Amino acid sequence: MIIVMRPNVSDKAVMNVISIVEEHGLQTNLSRGDQVTIIGVIGDKSKLLTSNITLLDGVDKVVQVTESYKLANRQFHADYSVIDIGGYKIGGDHLVIMAGPCAVESEDQVIQTARAIKKAGACILRGGAYKPRTSPYSFQGLEEDGLKLMAAARAETGLAIVCEVTSLQAVETASKYVDMLQIGARNMQNFYLLKEAGKTNIPVLLKRGLSATIDEWLNAAEYIMSEGNQNVVLCERGIRTFETATRNTLDLSAIPIIKAKSHLPIIVDPSHATGIKELVNPLAKASIAAGADGLMIEVHPNPATALSDGPQSLTPAAFQSLCEELRPYAALEGKHF
Repeated sequence: MIIVMRPNVSDKAVMNVISIVEEHGLQTNLSRGDQVTIIGVIGDKSKLLTSNITLLDGVDKVVQVTESYKLANRQFHADYSVIDIGGYKIGGDHLVIMAGPCAVESEDQVIQTARAIKKAGACILRGGAYKPRTSPYSFQGLEEDGLKLMAAARAETGLAIVCEVTSLQAVETASKYVDMLQIGARNMQNFYLLKEAGKTNIPVLLKRGLSATIDEWLNAAEYIMSEGNQNVVLCERGIRTFETATRNTLDLSAIPIIKAKSHLPIIVDPSHATGIKELVNPLAKASIAAGADGLMIEVHPNPATALSDGPQSLTPAAFQSLCEELRPYAALEGKHF
């Protein structure tokens, strides 16, 4: 449940309510917005008499929360969150562009890509050092050597970096290099991995699972947040349906639904959603129009030679053109990049 405090409530009154709730063995989460102060209550609410809480000084009302996710719930956090990634913001009036190759292949490839996407307007370099592939015979990534190459690209360009992690060992290693950890679609419900990511103080990009409902996705975010890491960004990357015209089916409706249900920022990955480079441009525009806080775009210097996901990757020139076309769409939504 959440306890909504009256406007202009004193700090003393807020701390008194928190103290009483915690004395009953429950956890609290304080959220101060511009207009309202909310105290989220987590645990067995039967230990509290709601009628008594409403009598406390400064309390406006008590609202029951039916969803199992609490920390990710917008009712617990009145204002939309803005997450800092290496000095760059995701959320609010910021439209973040993450771009880069599906897999880190070489120093030349990464540096060349980083320079190009920075020039076009991206602020975060994405690249795969750990690659969970459908086939065990496909390229699995350079692992720590790939992370070192991404760190070198950051040092040269000033871009922040994000990389997918697939195991506890990968979390421990990547934490030494990256500005953001990514949990991929196949690991969205790897609850052990989610909790380990939650124990770090590094922001986490959580992709939606292949067949996950929105509530399952938000509960996955809750696993991360319940371990103390509140810096979570959601990524819609398409879900599996009966349709075969595209790699997955991009669920644009997830954007406004997430905005209604959660305070967490949401970005869209049209590259993985479709698997077709020609569809990236229109779906990137549609994502911004639907309210997305950012985009993740696959870019490779030579997609024809890419070791992973070449057919959906844009060339640097195509990415430059896309970013120029996106600016008016961002402005219409009151965002900039």
